[in-house]
Amino acid sequence: MSTIEVKVPDIGDFKEVEVIELLVKVGDTIKVDQSLVTVESDKASMEIPASHAGVIKEMKVKLGDKIAEGSILLVVEAEGAVGTVAASATPAAPAVAVAPVAAAPAPAAVAAPAGPVGIVEVKVPDIGDFKEVEVIEVMVKVGDTIKVDQSLITVESDKASMEIPSSHAGVIKEIKVKVGDKVAEGSLLLLVESVGASAPAAVAVAAPVVAAVASVAPATPAPVASGYTGQVDIECDMMVLGAGPGGYSAAFRSADLGMNTVLVEKYSTLGGVCLNVGCIPSKALLHVAAVIDETSHMEALGVTFAKPAIDIDKLRGYKESVIKKMTTGLAGMAKARKVNIVQGVGQFLSPYHIEVTAADGTKKVVQFKQAIIAAGSSVVNLPFVPVDPRIVDSTGALELRQVPKRMLVIGGGIIGLEMATVYSTLGARIDVVEMMDGLMQGADRDMVKVWQKHNEKRFDNIMLKTKTVGVEALPEGIKVTFASAVEGEAAPAPQVYDLVLVAVGRSPNGKKIAADKAGVAVTDRGFINVDKQMRTNVPHIFAIGDLVGQPMLAHKAVHEAHVAAEAAAGEKAYFDAQVIPSVAYTDPEVAWVGVTEDEAKAKGIKVEKGLFPWMASGRAVANGRDEGFTKLLFDAETKRIVGGGIVGTHAGDMIGEIALAIEMGADAVDIGKTIHPHPTLGESIGMAAEVYKGVCTDLPPQRKK
Repeated sequence: MSTIEVKVPDIGDFKEVEVIELLVKVGDTIKVDQSLVTVESDKASMEIPASHAGVIKEMKVKLGDKIAEGSILLVVEAEGAVGTVAASATPAAPAVAVAPVAAAPAPAAVAAPAGPVGIVEVKVPDIGDFKEVEVIEVMVKVGDTIKVDQSLITVESDKASMEIPSSHAGVIKEIKVKVGDKVAEGSLLLLVESVGASAPAAVAVAAPVVAAVASVAPATPAPVASGYTGQVDIECDMMVLGAGPGGYSAAFRSADLGMNTVLVEKYSTLGGVCLNVGCIPSKALLHVAAVIDETSHMEALGVTFAKPAIDIDKLRGYKESVIKKMTTGLAGMAKARKVNIVQGVGQFLSPYHIEVTAADGTKKVVQFKQAIIAAGSSVVNLPFVPVDPRIVDSTGALELRQVPKRMLVIGGGIIGLEMATVYSTLGARIDVVEMMDGLMQGADRDMVKVWQKHNEKRFDNIMLKTKTVGVEALPEGIKVTFASAVEGEAAPAPQVYDLVLVAVGRSPNGKKIAADKAGVAVTDRGFINVDKQMRTNVPHIFAIGDLVGQPMLAHKAVHEAHVAAEAAAGEKAYFDAQVIPSVAYTDPEVAWVGVTEDEAKAKGIKVEKGLFPWMASGRAVANGRDEGFTKLLFDAETKRIVGGGIVGTHAGDMIGEIALAIEMGADAVDIGKTIHPHPTLGESIGMAAEVYKGVCTDLPPQRKK
């Protein structure tokens, strides 16, 4: 026996989090990956799992403690050999095949004989439509001890490469193939000396098994899949779970590639959170807010409008009409592609079956050959916040139930600040509370500073480094109590609000779909790890979007969806985007992509900057909106662009050019010599490149580089 310290693993961007729940106690016997404590940041709560198994001898933390990566949680007395799985909040799933399933459409792998030691032939299983494939890599050698599902060789066809796993465990006695050989179903690969009974593996699926990309995260154990032998109502080639931007894109692309596709969605319309209660309705309201703000700005230019009269019901109707137009269009495109939409909540029954429960309780079972999980994420709820109609999440805020006099936004991220923009313009006075030292985390501070200065009039109080520790529903309003996030500093006094928006982040829905019955490994935080073809540890099941990790953005999900569908069809498709842009659709907008300046400083990345102030932009000055700037960051050695940011009106419409420049490996000359139309805001990108080179003639003389 030996004692081991169990510590907090890497928890991503969270530098210091508070312990809000202890899930174990001294004397408990714990397993690897068992949750130990629940911690909370300003954005989300998460559970920290155990890195070792054993008996807890001592607890090193208590409720209210602040912990960070490396903090000691507890001491365990380990029993025997302890595995080395680290307690990571976002572990990666290994490529582990699921157990065989009765009545599943996938072909069965070669069965291993049970019993004493013996020589067993390991053969190529059914590999779908591939009749003869070439061996391009032999991954084992004589004398190796192999496990069931361990990859033996890599083969390649004209459509894809795949790894062939072992159907048996044992010691390799003889290898029957070499690089360059052509193999097919039934070809003898090697002879193994089998020890005891080996479990057969369901290795063959409708799509090839593509080698998983090595992950730096520790492994999440794959659950044992369930079997299903009951009635099947619908059969298909591809089942997509979730109809958000990623889900419907995956379904449509699958159908375009010739697959008989079923799309499972719990809501009555397609589009998911983004289209129904997220990105699109919020932009409709932000558009209205921008026009109202613009009319007030026009007074200084000699054009005066009467104070706008807000018809909240009519405004809500406009927002709903935008949603209806978009969802109707999606339904039409699904019909044109013959995508079968099955409405209801989907729960896996096995690696090849999913049960869909409709709102009226009726159930249908869909049998599929391949699947793409696009189940998205849900808002994070703070455990101490009561249920009250005056307390809303982002979905509730978009319902526009009322225009409050005083409103609190808990969480200073993009979603909260966008909603603050809308409600402020409609007449509410806004407070924002944020536990970190600044709003809009992720964006460079110089850009946020421009936004904050322009929006000072919207806010009565911006409470930074402040926690929300109590929320009480009273007849006169919602009473909120605060505490300083910095020990020893005073906290703001409690306040009463007419409306409180909780916008502290989103958590993935990986644990809400019975993924374990499909054999799909899900992390403690609800994420599903995938390779670059978006495959999970179950080779014929893919996952995309919010479920597979940050950033939780619709445009990332759509690109992942195309990759997953194309990989499922046997194409050599990979998600290899270098950068993913982010946009805050506030006023002014804040957009960034690639390496940020603050990130470069923190990580010691040597970059050089070109910054063009919009005060020198003819179009920005003419628009009366010259508060912003455009900046580009270049690698100090290669001189290629690695990042950029824009703060100003329509920044989100322009950031794509910088993303393209990074993807294409452009340098400042490429960007600066590209002729941009004048006068536009977009030409500020070319001018920022000219500033970097020292050749910009729209600014005072510079030193040429």
